[in-house]
Amino acid sequence: MRHDQMIGKVQALAQLPDRGSAERATLAVLSTLAERLPSGLADHVAAQLPPELAAPMREATGSAAGGRSHTSGERFDLTVFAGRIAGRAGTDEDAAVREAAAVLEVLDAALAPELTEKVSGALPADIRELLPVGRATEDSG
Repeated sequence: MRHDQMIGKVQALAQLPDRGSAERATLAVLSTLAERLPSGLADHVAAQLPPELAAPMREATGSAAGGRSHTSGERFDLTVFAGRIAGRAGTDEDAAVREAAAVLEVLDAALAPELTEKVSGALPADIRELLPVGRATEDSG
């Protein structure tokens, strides 16, 4: 999926007023997601994204310069996840949760299914609930 398509879908799903807001939300969510995922997994996700969206994920894991990342994924819950997104996107935590759900839905459609399964499995239940319904319930059985 192309950058413009992804931003447009996020804007529509999150009901954001303009593409700039959708871009900020998308970058904030991807950066925060990269901090939460194991670095190798974040790098695999970034590899399937357009360069403009892959860059913040690689920066968050420390692998932007082509070096190996030494992070193993921070452990934090939905409250911290939403707080970081809100801070980066310049919004409140309720809006951050809505925006994260929109970005994760678009990400789910953009990535290979086996990769989305790995992402889902790496997230705690409270963050996993933001994934599209079919994905969120698959791992909770």
